[in-house]
Order: sequence, then structure tokens, then C-alpha cells
Amino acid sequence: MRVVIVTDAWAPQVNGVVRTLQSVSAQLTRMGHQVRVISPDQFGSIPCPTYPEIRLAMARARTIGRAIATFGADAVHLATEGPLCLAARRWCLRNAVPFTTAYHTHFPDYVAKRTGLPAAWFWRYIRWFHGPAQAVLVSTRSVREQLRAHGIAQVRPWGRGVDQTGFTPDASPPAMFADLPRPIQLYVGRIAVEKNLEAFLRSGHPGTKVIVGDGPARAALEQAFPDALFAGPMSGAALAGAYAGADVFVFPSRTDTFGLVMIEALACGTPVAAYPVTGPIDIVTRETGDLAETLDDAIALALTKDRAACAAYGRSFSWEASARQFLSGLHPVAPAMLEDAA
Repeated sequence: MRVVIVTDAWAPQVNGVVRTLQSVSAQLTRMGHQVRVISPDQFGSIPCPTYPEIRLAMARARTIGRAIATFGADAVHLATEGPLCLAARRWCLRNAVPFTTAYHTHFPDYVAKRTGLPAAWFWRYIRWFHGPAQAVLVSTRSVREQLRAHGIAQVRPWGRGVDQTGFTPDASPPAMFADLPRPIQLYVGRIAVEKNLEAFLRSGHPGTKVIVGDGPARAALEQAFPDALFAGPMSGAALAGAYAGADVFVFPSRTDTFGLVMIEALACGTPVAAYPVTGPIDIVTRETGDLAETLDDAIALALTKDRAACAAYGRSFSWEASARQFLSGLHPVAPAMLEDAA
């Protein structure tokens, strides 16, 4: 199958959306499918307001449509709600080419936090954007229920996976962990307002708070919380070692739809502490962590969990299963449709 994925999130961005698309694309290629990713690095771009690390690419609908038609796509998937996917959506609708979309981020809550405007205003855009899609692929049951409650009915499941060759309990912890007061409480992800990281940094459980990642809020939070260790971005073996060497993984976000970092931490044997919100409620079990409205309580109880049980559960998530679910959610494009549109 020839699959076109259009996305506004791609390298050098480092986030769950990019890692999901990269992992699934690689898995589809190993399965014998051909994947064409249309991403921001292929076009001119401008910095995103309030978040300049993210570039917003600009392209004509005709340009993206030509790429889809030339590739001979058997399926078209629009991964995000940004300008590239808006252009692709416009071309698909104009030429009666069916497409699927995905809901990776609580976009209304995310934008509301950055603008101070009501999230309800942005749900109108979400309904408009996803409404014509043949299917909207979502990661968890609670997200499916939320979208249906907002009038988006055509939802299909699309789970996530873990790189099981790299994320293991045997990964070597960073040398800097050796002398840190225990328990080591780890956060991995973007350092940005929507991640609610300040709630974790203000929590009072004894030990050491370690922050892995980067983002626009890093400088301010480093200054405000000098006792926390901001380790910067990590990837590969170093990231796996940080997961495996920590005593608990803390996920303070209230706006994520899944939280890929949680299952990576679990695969390394580290229990999870989080709020009882969408994402954690779909992933964290009684045996693998704790969810509470007070992070101190969640951390204390998560520290009592069996690390072997955490690792076994985390490794039950595979990218092969995710890729197969992704394929089953796609909608076929008849060759005649592309011939007419070319």
C-alpha cells in the first residue's frame, strides 16, 4: 500500500506526535508498505506565535495535492490540524479524495492555555477540521468518548508502542544519578506551560526532581526551582538509562491525549505518578503506578509498585501492533480519483 502522511509536526521537533509518526512510518516500511511523509522541512516556514521552536510551514493546496497524486497514494492521512494539513484537506475535499485524520493533542486546551481564551471556542475548529474525515484515529477510549461528546462520531482506535530493543530495565543509568538523593523523581518531555510542569516542581516529596527535555519555559523554571536538576534533552540509550535509573516517573500534564513517555518509563521498570485525567487513566493500572489529585500522594504510592510488573506491562505496547491498527483505520483512495485530480 502507498500511504501519504501529511503532518505539521516533524523533526527537528521532539515530541510524542513526531516520535509516533516516525515509529509507525518505519514499521510500515518494514512491513512492505511505501510511505510518503509531507512535512514542514520541505517548505518555507515561519515561527509559531508564542512557541518559536515550532515552525509553521506554508504550502499551496495544489502543491501538496500534486505530491499526493504523483505518489499514487492508496490512502491519505492528515496527522495534525496545522497549515500543511489544512492545505491537504482543502485539496482532498476539492477533488473528492477521501482522507483520515488523527487527534494527537487536546488542541483546544493547549491553545486556551497559550491565549487565555475559552477552550470552547477552539472546539468549533476541531469539529470543522475533522468533520469531513472518513475516520479520526485516536489513542485511547477516553479520548474517543470526549470527541463523540463534542459531536465527532467517526472515531477509530490507534494505540501507541515502545521501542522494545532500547527501553528495558537493564539500561544503564546516567552517571549523574549515582550521588543524587533518592528517590529520583523523573519528568521527560517538553518544558512548556501546557505540560503543567510547575505542579511537579512545587510538589513536596523528598528526593531529587530530574527534568529531561527542553522548551520555552525552561529558563524561567530553572531560575524558580534551583533545587531541581534540569538535564537537558536526551535520546536513545541515555534516555532509556534515565528512565531505568529513576525511582518514579512523574507525568503532571492534564492536556495530553496519551503520553508516550509513560509507557517508555514503564517498559524500563519505572512506575508512574500522574493526575487521574485523560491519558494516564487509560494507561496507568493499579499495579503500575498511582493517580491522584495530589502529586505527592501519587508519587508516594507509585514508589511502592513492583518494577518487574511495570516492565512487563510497558513492553506489552508494540509499534507493530500500532502500525497494524493505523492501517486498519485508513480509507482507500481509488486510482481514478487521483487521475481526475492530477
